This record gives sequence, structure tokens and C-alpha cells, in this order.
Amino acid sequence: MLFIPCLNPLVQAQDGMTVRGTVTDEKGETLPGVSVKVFNRPQGTTTDVNGNYTIVAPQGSSLVFTYIGYTPKTMTARSGTLNVSLTPDAAATNLNEVVVVGYGTQKRSDITGSVASVSKERLSKLPVNNVMQAIQGAVANVTVSQASSIPGDAPSVQVRGRSSINASSEPFVVVDGIPLTKTDGSINDINPNDIESVEILKDPSAVAIYGVNGSNGVILITTKRGTTGKPTIRYSGYGGVENATDVLEGASPDEMLARYAEYARINQAPLFNGGPVRNEYEFENYQNGVSIDWLDAVMQTGVNQNHNLSMSGGNEYAKYYVAGDYMTQKGVVLGYDYKRYSFRVNTDIKPAKYLTVGTSSFIVSHNRDGGRAHLLNATAMSPFARMYEADGRLTQFPMRGEQLWTNPLLPTTINPERRQFNMTLNGYGELNFGELAKPLEGLKFRLNAGYTFVPRRENYYEGETVYNVNGRGRITNTESQSYTIENILTYNKDFGKHHLDFTGLYSAKQKYWQEAWAEGQIFPNDDLGWGNLGGATTQIVSSVADKYNTLSQMGRINYGYDSRYLATFTVRRDGSSVFGADKKYGIFPAGALAWNMHNESFMKPLKDVINSLKLRVSYGLAGNEAIGIYQSLSLLNTNGLAMGGQSRTALDVRALMGNSTLEWEKNRSFNTGLDFGLWNGRVSGTVDFYKSNTFDLLLQQSLPRLTGYERVFSNLGEVSNTGVDVTLNTRNIVKENFSWSSAIVFATNKNKITNLYGNGQSDEGNRWFIGQPIGVIYDYTKVGIWQEDEIAAGVNTGWDANARAGDLKLSDLNGDGKIDNNDRSILGQTAPKWTGGLTNTFTYKNLSLNIFINTVQGHLRENSQLRVAGDETGRRNSPRIIGYWTPENKSNEFRSLGNNSNRYGYGFPSDASFTRLKDVTLSYTLPGSFVNKIGIGNVQVYASGRNLYTWTNWVGWDPESRDITRGSENADINYPMVRSFVFGANITF
Repeated sequence: MLFIPCLNPLVQAQDGMTVRGTVTDEKGETLPGVSVKVFNRPQGTTTDVNGNYTIVAPQGSSLVFTYIGYTPKTMTARSGTLNVSLTPDAAATNLNEVVVVGYGTQKRSDITGSVASVSKERLSKLPVNNVMQAIQGAVANVTVSQASSIPGDAPSVQVRGRSSINASSEPFVVVDGIPLTKTDGSINDINPNDIESVEILKDPSAVAIYGVNGSNGVILITTKRGTTGKPTIRYSGYGGVENATDVLEGASPDEMLARYAEYARINQAPLFNGGPVRNEYEFENYQNGVSIDWLDAVMQTGVNQNHNLSMSGGNEYAKYYVAGDYMTQKGVVLGYDYKRYSFRVNTDIKPAKYLTVGTSSFIVSHNRDGGRAHLLNATAMSPFARMYEADGRLTQFPMRGEQLWTNPLLPTTINPERRQFNMTLNGYGELNFGELAKPLEGLKFRLNAGYTFVPRRENYYEGETVYNVNGRGRITNTESQSYTIENILTYNKDFGKHHLDFTGLYSAKQKYWQEAWAEGQIFPNDDLGWGNLGGATTQIVSSVADKYNTLSQMGRINYGYDSRYLATFTVRRDGSSVFGADKKYGIFPAGALAWNMHNESFMKPLKDVINSLKLRVSYGLAGNEAIGIYQSLSLLNTNGLAMGGQSRTALDVRALMGNSTLEWEKNRSFNTGLDFGLWNGRVSGTVDFYKSNTFDLLLQQSLPRLTGYERVFSNLGEVSNTGVDVTLNTRNIVKENFSWSSAIVFATNKNKITNLYGNGQSDEGNRWFIGQPIGVIYDYTKVGIWQEDEIAAGVNTGWDANARAGDLKLSDLNGDGKIDNNDRSILGQTAPKWTGGLTNTFTYKNLSLNIFINTVQGHLRENSQLRVAGDETGRRNSPRIIGYWTPENKSNEFRSLGNNSNRYGYGFPSDASFTRLKDVTLSYTLPGSFVNKIGIGNVQVYASGRNLYTWTNWVGWDPESRDITRGSENADINYPMVRSFVFGANITF
């Protein structure tokens, strides 16, 4: 809209001044249609298609820049050039915002389901390696867990709790309309700098359009595309350092000697050569007064950097977005290095007025090469342990004769390859029938086609440097190819106060996966490594392959009347090759109603207070197929068999029995929600209540051996989830040069098993209990430590007759005078009871400060550090913060170092709740008057810190990090949570 001043132009020229400039967003991209008005005066204009404006303003006046979805900005007018950068307003209710909802878009005011959007400001300003790190804690009831901080690892995600026992509960991820999930692609394949928007579909109506894939929620990622206008080149880069948030320091030399002495006393165990150390290889360093900080030997300051260069632009006939990215990360543990290279091309071409074609393609390379230090072994090392032999080689067993623990630096002497690529070629063609014939206006057909090729290779060789005198090498090559075809027909029509749109889908998907590996053992030397497995004395080869197919049809109708009454009805039919021959297809319907109450006439008197108010309700059925391929079939193994003096190939039945009636796991859900905006967007938010019931669970059931099988997948059991999502956005202060806004998210989820095998019985062996969450802590109750005076007085008689002073004192829950399995009970759950997040954004002129705190509360974890501190103390170092009972200190918290002080295998469940200062980002946008002089459109510099501080009672590395113990799978890849500090810049030309 153009506001024409009523004053005479000649008079304006005398007492006014001409102001011109360009308005950009926080990324430096121009904004067309921005309102530019003189404060408290009628003069005004809007920016053109290139974001430029010109206005005549009185001396000493102020200009107010406003744009939907962005925080208004007031600037003092000055003659000449005045460039302005606007920042997204996460707090303002934007009813006209266009939101991706799956196979299309809708205005937010017309949405009937529960769809959460991630703040564009958070996406653009937070320097992360993975977009899920930006979502973590910022969206209600979307749980992002960073159990591993290993460079290149992706976090795990759950939407509204865990809905399945055996099947996956991860949400379905779609990028530019083509599924990323089930292609072997990873969210790490998508460069965060390329992302334009992220939406999360949570309720039955919103996810129903994805049918079989929607029961665990859907995450829709839209990447950037070209826009009409002059070419825009943008550089975004950052660099910084990382360190561990918590370092679990082991015992000092003196503390280690004291522990050895106490261990020897209480267990009557010998010390080497009479003491004071336990092992032969510790004795020399002890005598020489030498000690080693093994954690310092395997840890370092991490370094990470990212550089992204993009170019976008176009005209009415062709638009493009091209971007290249390089990211490298040196981990805080030696050898954990990661490099990622990616290149993306998005195009939209209009060869005819009725036809649009385009691409969304990318290639990404992941490199995780290198030998990695063994953090768990480093934590176990005595400070007196020997690192090197006399010939300069790393010692194999630094605490010899203790041979549980090898040298943590040994793996760094080999150089394995770990490479993965993702080559995705997606394209579309859209035919607008309305451009061919007027009566067909609103009718469109779109063809989406996607191809994804994901090859991966892992090669390694170990020889004499790791004390394998024979040598062993292995090459593993894995690849998958996925094809997606979607035929989409849409019709959109407005007639009077009525709005109707229809979406129809027919789609097919196929994925082929194969893996082949070869291994060689006993080599003549280590020179060729894996490069010549044929030179090994023993050679082993193997391969495996599978194929997966789906076929789907879907229909959706959206109806609206007068922007007040809204309805959505969806039905989808899916077929999947993973299910039994008799049950391959499932039908999943859903419906939703919404009422925009603020558009009612009776609400007009309240329009200055209530700007938007929408009530939503939805109900529907979704499916889950997340089990492995061929799990419904009875398969055979091939094995060698000696017969008639010769080796024969024989077939034998696998442990899994087939099930021809195995079908979809189903999720029936109800959701009701309220969206509101108050006082012209000063306060806005969403409240949702949901209840879901997952039935016909894909549950693995044990079978008697007499059947010839061990287990079978069946449709058994039910799980329910009930919870609340709350999002509240506030604009606390809005002044000419200063603003303060807040975003609060809060979510609860109550998970419960309501049925298992149809007989009303729980499964104690798997820790599945009817009426309880899927993940629980089922253990004894610790009440303290047995003391000497209690043992002397016989208090343990009729309680725990075998107890000794210093042993764990466990509760005899059933009062039968002994401690056994019947004294175990459910102590808590492993999933949080509630989560929350608070974001505060302060802006002063061109300076912006963003502070984000998230909290995860109400869950327990078994604490492996407390468990092994006593069990293995005589054979390893242990954290100095974990004490131990002695006759002198009489601890009632920590047990003794006795070998049987935890004879019942108590798991030390501990409160893993935490509150974390997750992100702090300070950014500054250089004045336009300065950057324009050097031919640059926009420059923003920033400093950011992540995982800065954690408030918790957890004893260990971090309450969120995994802690894998000796003997368990992946014990060699323990890695701490990291704190990062980065400095970066965004520059637009």
C-alpha cells in the first residue's frame, strides 16, 4: 500500500528530507512489501520487489518499519541512505503465515491440526551442525536427546512420547516433499544453512496425510529456494572451540594408594611386591615418583568450523538456489575427527505459464576416518600405569598383570576409513490446468520423483601396533538405493464465503539395500593393510541384501466457511511389503474441526484485547510399520555341514518364525487445542491436550523351543500416551530502540502399558509392567549402608543375613526376612515426566542477545559410575567424587570396596533431571551506512556458546550422555557432552 502525503511537494522539499534505503531480513535477504511510515504522521510507503524504498520525512522525525512476522523497528530519519534489518518476531501471532502441512501449504489461521513451527530466528542465528540441535527444547513435546556428542552423530527425536515397545518411535522426516526417513539418509545430510523452515505435525489430523509413517509424528523440512530479483550471494561461517562439560576426574596418586590399601584390607587381597600398588607395571612408576593423567592423554580441546557460500536469484521464468558447505570438527577425544562436504541445487523453472518444473538435489560426503582413543579405558587407568615400553611402543596392558584394560591410545595407531555419501536427486513437475482452461481454475497436478543413493564403506586393518601379531583386515561396503514417485492432484476453490480444497495422492516407494564384506586373517606383514586381503592365509566373505516396497493412496478435503468454521477430513490407504501376506494393506482415516472465534461478530467488542482465538479438535487413526524387512517370514540360514567326508552346504531354520497375519501397529489419537493472540500480538500461544492409544503392537514374543523357533512377531498389547503441550510467546517491551521478547514451552507426557499378551500379565523379564511406562527402573530400594555396630547387634539377622559392614543396605519390602528378587519394585521411569524451555531475546538498536534455557525433569537412569566404582575398584581407577565406606568414615552413602558389597546387583538408579543453559548468542548487525560504502548488503557478526552450564544432582559425565560399561556393545565409543564457543559472521552481497 502506498500512502501519498497530502502536503505540497514544494513545501516538503523545504522542511523535509529524502530518505532512501533497503530493508532486509536477519539473513540479509531483501524484503518486499515492508511498510515504512513517518511516526505520528500520514506519510508512508512500502518497499518494492527488491526491498528498496524512498520517502520524504520531516527533520527530526522517526520512521517506523513494519512487516508481518517481524518485530517493528523505529529509526531516526536522516537525509541520504538508511538501510534497515528486521528480525523475525517469534512472539507475534501471524495468522497469514503460510505453513507447510504436507503435500501443500495452508495459512496458519486455516489449520485445523496441531502444527508447530520452529522460529526462523532460531534456525538462522544458531550455529549448529544438525538442525535437530536447534529444535532441542524449543518445541513443546518434541524430545531431542543428544546421548552422543561424537562429531557427526545425530540426536534421537521423539514426538509426544514413546508409542511402541519393539518398533521405532522416531518421527518421519520429509525434506522438500520427499521422505528422508527409510532411505538410509540422516538428518545430518541436510545442511542447517540450507533450511528455510521446519514444521512438526503432532496431532492425528495433521499426521494422517502420511498414514503409515505418521504415528510417531512428522517433521517437515523445507529448504531455501530462489526468489525474483537480483542475484544474492551470502557467506555464512563460524569457528570455535569445544571442551567437555564435565570431566570425571579419577583418583589422584595418593588417593589411588589409599584405595588399594583399603581394597587389600577388606578383601584380604595381596598387593604387588608387598605394596602399595596392585600390579607389576605400576610398581616402577610408583618407585620413580612418576604419575600420568590418562584423561589428559586422550582428551584435547576440540575445534570446529563451518563455511557456507550460497547464491540465489531469478526472474519470473527461472529461479535458483545454489549452495556449497564445508564443515570440519576435531573432537575433544583424540581421533574423533569429522568432515562434511555438501552441495545443493534447488531450481524452479517456468517454461510455460501452465507448467513449472524444478529440482531439489544435493550431495553430501561424511568422513570419520582415523583411529580413536578409548575413553572408558582411560578412566580405568591407574595414575601409576605404564604408557610406553622401553622400545617406545605403547604398552598393551598399562597395569599388567591386570589385563581387563588395554592402553587407551592403542586404537590411535591404526587408521580405519569410515566414509558415507548421500546423493539425492529430487525433481517435480506441476501442471496448472487453470492456465489452460478458465473453468479448470484451481486444478493442479504435480509429479514428485526422488532418487537417493547412499553408499558407505568401512575399512580397517590392525597389526603389530595393537599387538595383533598375525594381522587382521576387513572391508565392508554397504549401499542403498531408494525411489519415490508421487502423483498429486489438488483443487482449490473459493465461492462466496466458502472455501474448498482437495488433495489426492497416489505414490509408490522402493528401497534396495545390500552389504558385502571380506575379511583376511594372518598376513605376512602389515605393509598392505586392507589393500590386499587376498594375501591373508584365512579369507572370509559374506553378503546380504533386501528389498522394501510401499504403495499408498490418500485423499484430503479442507473446507472453510467465512474464515470461521473449518473442517479437514483425510483418509489414507497404505500397503507395505514388511507385513504378512494376508495383511499388507491398512486404511487410516482422520478428521478435524476448528472454530476461529475471533471472527465472530460477538467478539468484535474484544478485538483490541483478543486478536485471534481458535479452538481445534481432531481424531484419527495412524499406522506404524517400523520393523525390519522380512520379519513376517520364516527364513533359512546356510551353514557348513560335514557329510560323507565332505563339506556340504546345509539349510537350517532361523530363530524367527513367520507370521502371515502380521499387520500394522495402529495409533488412535484425540487432540484438542486452543490458539490465541492477545493485545495486538503482545501475548500469543497454543495449548494442546492429547490422548493416544497404540494397539496391535508389533511385539516380539518368545516361543517354546519345541516349536523349532525361539520368537515371533505378533500384534499384541496396547500403550497409551496422555499429555499437554503449551507454547507461550510474549513481547514484554517494545520501544524505539529496545525490545524484549520471550518464548516459553512446557510439555508433559504420561506413558502407560495397558495390555501386553492379552492375559493381563506383566513381563518382568523385559521390565514391561501393565499400568506403568514402557521404560521403568525396576530394582531394589537402597536405604543406606550397613554399619559395624548394626552387624554386631545382629540387626541384619532376619533382614540380610549375609551382610557385612560396608555392604549396601536394601529394603526388605515384603518383610520375609531376606533380600531376593521379590524385594524389587518400580522406582521410577526412564522418560521425563515434563520438559520445558525459556528463550529471552533482547534487542538494542543493531545489537541482539538471545538466551535459551531448557529443562528435563522427573526421570531416572541407572548410574554405571556408581555401580562399577565398587565392583571393579581393585582392578581400575574410579571417579574421585565417588567415595567408599571405611570403618573410620562410616559412610551411609557409598559402599565399601568389598567384592561382594553389592551382591544383589543393585543398579544405583539416580535422578537424571537437569536444567541447562543451552544457548547464549550475542549478535551485531553493522550499520547499513557503513557496509554499503564497501559494496556489501548486510553484515552480521556474532558470538555463541552452547551447553554452557548444567544444574543437576547427577553423578557422572552428564545426565544426558550415554555411559557404556566394559563388556557392553560400543563400550569403545564413550564420549562426553561438549561445551562450545564459536564466533561467526553472515555476509550478504
